[in-house]
Amino acid sequence: MSAATRSSHKKSSKKSAFDAQRFLESAGVSRKLAEYSKKQNIFSQGDAAKTVMYIQNGTVKLSVVNEIGREAVVAMLGPGDFVGEGCLAGQSIRMSSATAVTPALLMVIDKEEMVRVLHTEHAFSDRFVSYMLSRNIRVEEDLVDQLFNSSEKRLARTLLLLAQYGKKSEPEKLLPKVSHELLAEMIGTTRSRVNFFMNKFRKLGFIEYNNGVHINRSLLSVVLHD
Repeated sequence: MSAATRSSHKKSSKKSAFDAQRFLESAGVSRKLAEYSKKQNIFSQGDAAKTVMYIQNGTVKLSVVNEIGREAVVAMLGPGDFVGEGCLAGQSIRMSSATAVTPALLMVIDKEEMVRVLHTEHAFSDRFVSYMLSRNIRVEEDLVDQLFNSSEKRLARTLLLLAQYGKKSEPEKLLPKVSHELLAEMIGTTRSRVNFFMNKFRKLGFIEYNNGVHINRSLLSVVLHD
């Protein structure tokens, strides 16, 4: 490999490893930090949509409520995820509610500032577009999962996603404390069914209980099995 090729490869690697949080902290982006305790509301469905948030630490639940008060969990987000980005696409109000599942630290950016940064900082803009495309793929996969997979497979997939399996970084084998009731809401089943499958996964060695839920790679076999 020539020196020029090596130099080009290094530049490419640096671009692919773009750190959104470091950029937001160092590029003069007007922002503020907001801390939320466990179960604290971040924003509610119907609120004015004026900010975009970047999750630095913690887990955030997105949910929607229909006319008769029934709630459905639509996403669980963690460090490196954006929340509230719908305002950039013209949404004037929040279409869902966001709640901290664990203590969370979020970087809050006004809509106008976020638009300015996306227009002027191309590296960040590329990363954000890539993130949104990945997020859309995830939503499609979630829909397919709900339509065609059993509740057992849906639960296994949800646990693996919460543990961040499939991401470039090492997975978080110890899950945040998520109740069986919340897991039931996420996969569209009952709490008793979640209890049954969690006990089954434990007996098979797919998960372990020790100051939280430890996820073993062997749980992938449930998702991959037809």
